[in-house]
Amino acid sequence: MVANQTLKAVIFDLDGVITDTAEYHYLAWKAIAEELGIPFTREFNENLKGVSRMDSLKLLLSQAETPIAYSDAELDQLADRKNKLYVELIEKITPADLLPGVTDFVKEIRSSGVKTGIASASKNAPTVIHRLGIEDQFDVIVDVNTLKNNKPDPEIFLTAAAALGADPADCIGVEDAVSGVDAIKAAGMFAVAIGNAAHFPHADVVLDSTSQLNFGELKAKFEGQ
Repeated sequence: MVANQTLKAVIFDLDGVITDTAEYHYLAWKAIAEELGIPFTREFNENLKGVSRMDSLKLLLSQAETPIAYSDAELDQLADRKNKLYVELIEKITPADLLPGVTDFVKEIRSSGVKTGIASASKNAPTVIHRLGIEDQFDVIVDVNTLKNNKPDPEIFLTAAAALGADPADCIGVEDAVSGVDAIKAAGMFAVAIGNAAHFPHADVVLDSTSQLNFGELKAKFEGQ
């Protein structure tokens, strides 16, 4: 990347960046684990962040004391059941569930003429975004049903950039999962991570929380890299 680049787009993950649905995912996965008699802790749940539903299910099943071989149809049924539990839980989401600082941050981006997109691995992203009342704040929401690869593969971020008409090198990606940051970097974008800095050695900027998001500061760091 060359110095003094022009920022064209900011692409966000959804869960843990725009709103925190982690608790709902945790409760839904915990219900499935209890049904199957598999131990499930909040600590283990961290491994499922940014991971697709089916891959998360396989990670969960790998924790069984006595491994069980499930058919593809059975795996699909379990994944669907988890999703139904999750969908019931997210019906409680309202605009009050937007994370601190996000509303002002997105407004600043858009008022500067920079485009915005969402690159979430969640198939329920459109529902969550609707419940939050922020559809009009994003130019593109990537449909994960059209993708072949999951994070940390860069496909979802490259797809968002293409839909926004922006070169990946002219984009900032914002994530709270290690796999997501890896996907951003693999796409050739500037990576902003939300969380513990020790977990994100490859991120360009790490912030403790969304309340620290400042468009002017991030734009300056991006264009001065």
